[in-house]
Amino acid sequence: MPSAQKATIHATRVPTLGAIVKEARPRQMLKNGIVLVPLFFTINIWYTTDDVVGMTAIIAKALAATGIFMLLSAGVYYVNDSLDISKDRTHPQKRLRPIASGQISIRWAVGISIVIIIGALAGAAVTSPPMLITACAYLGINILYSWWIKNLAVLDVMAVSTGFVLRAVAGSIAIDHSVIVRSGSTIGLDLTISPWLYVVTALGALFLALAKRRGELFSTGNSSTRQKTIQSHYSLPLLDNLINVAATSTLISYTLYTFSTGVTEANVPADNSMMLTIPFVAYGVLRYLYLVHAKGRGESPEDILVEDWPLRINIALWIATGSSVLMWTRFVN
Repeated sequence: MPSAQKATIHATRVPTLGAIVKEARPRQMLKNGIVLVPLFFTINIWYTTDDVVGMTAIIAKALAATGIFMLLSAGVYYVNDSLDISKDRTHPQKRLRPIASGQISIRWAVGISIVIIIGALAGAAVTSPPMLITACAYLGINILYSWWIKNLAVLDVMAVSTGFVLRAVAGSIAIDHSVIVRSGSTIGLDLTISPWLYVVTALGALFLALAKRRGELFSTGNSSTRQKTIQSHYSLPLLDNLINVAATSTLISYTLYTFSTGVTEANVPADNSMMLTIPFVAYGVLRYLYLVHAKGRGESPEDILVEDWPLRINIALWIATGSSVLMWTRFVN
């Protein structure tokens, strides 16, 4: 039986829970960890043993914002795969996705995406108007990306980068102006983060997106699939140059953040001890470049994060060192 006919038969069936979850791309939900960046970089401000309830509420707000963006991401994946169904069916890996393989019909995909997106926007609306605006901006950019921007060289990766920045903004909105009790006094907290961290997020995401484009181009080569996609607008030399620019800019901007002691929002120790985290960021960037160029990876950043133990250990050490520096500054001051 022809594959198209099989897909039509499968399309009439109610999709299984496994197919619905698989289409949401659980591994890629790791990207939404960016929402927790403001929580991490303000730990020395909100952490207290005097008000465990208030502290727990701040963490819960950050986790709720992460959940909202996980739902939005899932909804966007459904929209993107519905629009790309014809191209995905010719791709060696993407043809196995539930929508492309016919496990979920377009009708079901549209319905599921609407339910998911409405649920996410409702959660954002309950949180605050700024959160709803940020969520709508994220949704709008990603729908434009799925429909049009992904076919425009350079703008495609910039749109991806913008999505990561909006996640970080949402994380800051979720916890800012929280109230906590410390030493018997109720204190309103300023939990905004340094503008430098938004720059680092943007450049780091741009670095990953360009590496992903390189991985896709490397895997498709000169196949007919490449001629019909954004990869036809790129070349390996061009992407290598762009990746080098993004990688260098990411490292420089993070280094500048660690020294921005004169900026109140930066929340950086005055003794410049945050520079102790620079080696971990440098290793992370260099390790990723090694995996992209020497191992031919990069097409699936989430797989690298899950499977590459040196990178995972490095991230854990960066988190441990960064939080220790921030907390040490809090207690010595």
